[in-house]
Amino acid sequence: MKQKIQELATQIFNEVVAFRQHLHANPELSFKEFETAKFVKDKLAAWGIPFTEMANTGVVGLITGALPSDQVIALRGDMDALPITEANDKPYTSKNPGVMHACGHDVHTSSLLGTAYILNQLKEEFAGTVKLVFQPAEEILPGGASIMIKEGVLENPKPQAIVGQHVMPLIDAGKVGFRSGIYMASTDEIYVTVTGKGGHGAQPHQNIDPVLITSHIIVALQQIVSRNADPRLPSVLSFGKVIANGATNVIPNEVKLEGTFRTLNEDWRNEAHRLMKKMAEGIAESMGGSCHFDIHRGYPFLINEEKLTNNARACAEEYLGKENVLDLDIWMAAEDFAYYSQVTDACFYRLGTGNAAKDTCHSVHTPNFDIDEDALKTSTGLMAYIALKQLGN
Repeated sequence: MKQKIQELATQIFNEVVAFRQHLHANPELSFKEFETAKFVKDKLAAWGIPFTEMANTGVVGLITGALPSDQVIALRGDMDALPITEANDKPYTSKNPGVMHACGHDVHTSSLLGTAYILNQLKEEFAGTVKLVFQPAEEILPGGASIMIKEGVLENPKPQAIVGQHVMPLIDAGKVGFRSGIYMASTDEIYVTVTGKGGHGAQPHQNIDPVLITSHIIVALQQIVSRNADPRLPSVLSFGKVIANGATNVIPNEVKLEGTFRTLNEDWRNEAHRLMKKMAEGIAESMGGSCHFDIHRGYPFLINEEKLTNNARACAEEYLGKENVLDLDIWMAAEDFAYYSQVTDACFYRLGTGNAAKDTCHSVHTPNFDIDEDALKTSTGLMAYIALKQLGN
């Protein structure tokens, strides 16, 4: 079976590269992946793979093996792009100004299409059912995964597990990485408005300075991580946006503050929310102002089920060789794949896409992000192999 998959992965490789370049040149933002979804549906239809639509722009394909089995596995690829202006100069550079596949979702979608082709070619030879989840809107809350789950993507038929992959420019193309257990962080967006009393900068005694209050809040809130969190539990609190909108000699009436909080434990997450809100409001009040502290609860933490992940890793070692399978550390970024991991067995692994000689080691979410397309030789066949082995073939 491994040899057949590898041969089919080679056979479909050039087409998958073309899929990826087309999607990269035509990126669409979250919940607006209409042409991307049409592209996916056209390919599935051409191969005779039945599909349904979900979450407005989501597509769910189904490949059922000819041999009897009630086992079901889901494979997920996300489709949306980011509001970033691309800085690359390639034939497939984004044609949509201000929109770019800077997180590799074009790779995930094209790879899952390639995997679909391989599995469809082998359906007379395997037992079980593979659910192909082409998911919209991973990049913005509430996350397309949460919507697809609510609309029944994990039902009818119900998969026993779901597997996803994500590009990693820090890993060389041809290699992959795995981690069992807790892997990625929860993420929450923090929006704070600190209100005081504005006035002339030369008369601070007549004002209530929200800039000063905000600075105290920013510094004090770091104590939530350094003095309230268990030091064995990773937590991150960062503020990336502060808008005072005064002038050199003008103290404004209010300051806007935005940030993110990430951790790996739901109980601590809830407690940190309470402590941050209490501290910020208390500081503002003690200095004569007020504070509106709003937390937009984001994705939960992502956990890779141990047995499934260990099996997937063993498949990768068989398919690629042990030297091409790496151990991953905890990653404090977030992913809405975490929603799947909260309700079913899940495995989310990393696909190496880096190559220093080809200048493809730039981080995701940057204008220069690109991949070594040789990674597409790995992505399609490996996922097909993991799926069939997990189904017991």
